[in-house]
Amino acid sequence: MANVTLRSDHPGLRVLARIAAVLASGLFLADALRTVLLELRAGLALRACRMWWRDPEGGGYQPVTVDGEPATDASRPGVEWALRGVTSEPTPDGLRLRLPLLHDEQLFGAIEAVLPSGPAEAVAYDALVAAAGFLASYVAATELSQDLASEVALRTREVEAQRSFSAKIIDSLPVGLYVIDRHYRIRAWNRNRETGTQGVSREEALGREVFDVLDRQPRTLLQREFDSVFETGEMQQMEMESLASGGSKYYRITKIPMRVDDGEVSHVITIGEDLTEWNQAQQRLAQSEKLAALGQLAAGVMHEINNPLATILACAEALSHRIDELPPADRQSVEEYLRIIDAEVQRCRRIVDGLLDFARAKPGAARSLDVNALVEQTLFLLKYHERFKRLTVVRELTPRLPSVSGDPERLVQGFMALMLNAMDAMNSRGTLTVRSGMNPDRGDEVLIEFIDQGAGIEPQDISKIFEPFYTTKPQGRGTGLGLSICYGIIAEHRGRIEVESQIGIGSDFKVYLPVA
Repeated sequence: MANVTLRSDHPGLRVLARIAAVLASGLFLADALRTVLLELRAGLALRACRMWWRDPEGGGYQPVTVDGEPATDASRPGVEWALRGVTSEPTPDGLRLRLPLLHDEQLFGAIEAVLPSGPAEAVAYDALVAAAGFLASYVAATELSQDLASEVALRTREVEAQRSFSAKIIDSLPVGLYVIDRHYRIRAWNRNRETGTQGVSREEALGREVFDVLDRQPRTLLQREFDSVFETGEMQQMEMESLASGGSKYYRITKIPMRVDDGEVSHVITIGEDLTEWNQAQQRLAQSEKLAALGQLAAGVMHEINNPLATILACAEALSHRIDELPPADRQSVEEYLRIIDAEVQRCRRIVDGLLDFARAKPGAARSLDVNALVEQTLFLLKYHERFKRLTVVRELTPRLPSVSGDPERLVQGFMALMLNAMDAMNSRGTLTVRSGMNPDRGDEVLIEFIDQGAGIEPQDISKIFEPFYTTKPQGRGTGLGLSICYGIIAEHRGRIEVESQIGIGSDFKVYLPVA
């Protein structure tokens, strides 16, 4: 577009036109005002000219001068300028004119100039008055623009800070969380969701279809779950067990409808909570309750069972003394019957003795113990066991562990039950590793591990192995009380047992005991 030119040679109009061009050029405020001063001095033949503009932050006035002209404090504008309006006074150099830069009754600055004498004075006066109006509006608009820019920047920083804070809250939640839209595309993916057996980074997940990211789950099933939430607007919750990591993991999956504009469901929030520890705690609590109930039962019936067993044994012994009175043809069969009776009664007594361990009201006197010494004592007691001799025992005992408090006889009994269980799991062939050390996750617990190379435990059986009378051993090889008794002994010492097992590889029984 061509520039518009003036037809008139009027110096005041030409100065005002150049000032308008300067103010429209986009220069910084200080540079624009300095250029305006140069145009005013040159175009109006001013003897002197200086300007002040209000500092929005400091509340004072910044001087603008050219050619080294001083801007003294005595000339600095103040409220009195606005009160007096336009003022002028004669000087030897010419008429001194002071003009406040007023806009909407606010003082934004001032111009002070010395006008030339003669006919040019009126032209300069009119031009300066008009220029003061331009400059007042320009400074006010610039200040308002800066205020708006600062406000926008401040609000932007606040929004970003709030967004970052909200994102950190979501990332800090101890759950996996992600959000999809109606096109099944992932719109949010928290840091906790990046971990686990199917961990995918946020950068890889955002914007992709959820079915491409969670490709281990059946697409039709996953889509049906999402569609149900989109259509009904109702929250869905389910619990599931996962064996993807080799062990058993329990999760609670919650799908929550989300409405961006309070209309139809626009997104679905999915939250996955790891309930494994909670589930294990519930199982331990249930196990403790079972053992307590069994102890009460054993205490109540032990005499009722032992008395008839003693009677049966007495009768069997009395019959054994009269075998010689029987005919030779019957003697052999009666002797066999008596042996069976004696063996079965003895087996019943072992079962009862195991049950009585649960009924003990008071454990032995507790004292400070070295777990490594307890392990060695247990191995010493087992070294002459016929089947245990066939095992290879590997000791990985950390020296100078903190002491634990407890009854040494009871703990040796518990350790022995775990070692004998490992022996049976390996069918008396293989390597048993006994390891001791500190709990890597806690500094107030000692960890003792019994690692076998047996066939492993099926995932569905792990939660049952400490139950009384539950056994996977063949008939006649066990009563199902060994691990239950061990569980009770460790619980008496304020400890716990955890099991990790893989089919075909073996099992790791971990005993945690609190430091004394």
